Amino acid sequence: GACAVSPGGGGHGRVRGAMSGYGVEERAGPHSPEYRLFFKDAAGRYISPFHDIPIYADAGKNVFNMVVEVPRWTNAKMEISTKEPLNPIKQDVKKGKLRFVANVFPHKGYIWNYGAIPQTWEDPGHKDENTGCCGDNDPIDVCEIGSKVCSRGEVIKVKVLGTLALIDEGETDWKVIAINVEDPEADSYNDIEDVRRMKPGYLEATVDWFRRYKVPDGKPENQFAFNGEFKGKDFAVDVIKGTHEHWKALITKKTDGGEINCTNLTVSGSPFCCSQDCAKATVDAAPPCKAANPIPPEVDKWFYYQKN
Repeated sequence: GACAVSPGGGGHGRVRGAMSGYGVEERAGPHSPEYRLFFKDAAGRYISPFHDIPIYADAGKNVFNMVVEVPRWTNAKMEISTKEPLNPIKQDVKKGKLRFVANVFPHKGYIWNYGAIPQTWEDPGHKDENTGCCGDNDPIDVCEIGSKVCSRGEVIKVKVLGTLALIDEGETDWKVIAINVEDPEADSYNDIEDVRRMKPGYLEATVDWFRRYKVPDGKPENQFAFNGEFKGKDFAVDVIKGTHEHWKALITKKTDGGEINCTNLTVSGSPFCCSQDCAKATVDAAPPCKAANPIPPEVDKWFYYQKN
């Protein structure tokens, strides 16, 4: 049925094959408020995707790990749950309703594979020297521009190409542009200008998407630092490194993370380490896996409006 478990699984959740050494286990049904996607390492031990997956896949080459939260073309606003133990992926809820992003012409859902770089944190107590705004309290966001549609919970290795600085309701929200190293064309991409050259219109579409995606929900257009210009690879890597330092302070309790849950299984010197038994108890407490709920038909509505 919906919850086939791979060998060695416990029988309560759907387990997907090890993707670059990581696996996932689903609880409850997708598109329900209870839905959670927990992460496992290659040995099948439960881990936190926020804290236990290393930031770097290859530090020397500036190749980073990326946790895919939202596959391209989909609308469900899935995100690493920063305030729950083990930080599973769940669907965002706003005003009591499951959140789906609107389709704003000419876009359908997310136009990249969207996700986060683990072991990074945009500190809301730190004013960014570039943007003059504080962080959004989440791991740093990534738009992966390769041709393959990834799956939710997949952990991929990405080459960083540049970044856009979104100012979202007064907070700095960096959007890192990257490409999956497995992409057949990955070797042709080394900086942001390569995206402009190889995928004409994609960067402009990205700014347009972020500017307007909340307008159908009654919000104003989003603003950008640097006039909506993309910064290149070196700048983006520096920004990511800064958010990694903020995460280090968070996980070692040098910074008070407020409601952020820092439970982890692998970070040496972290006061938040827990045992595998404790991690398993967290997963076991979640409801059993179910088939996905249908996506409400209004999610496929298409919004048109005049550019100002």
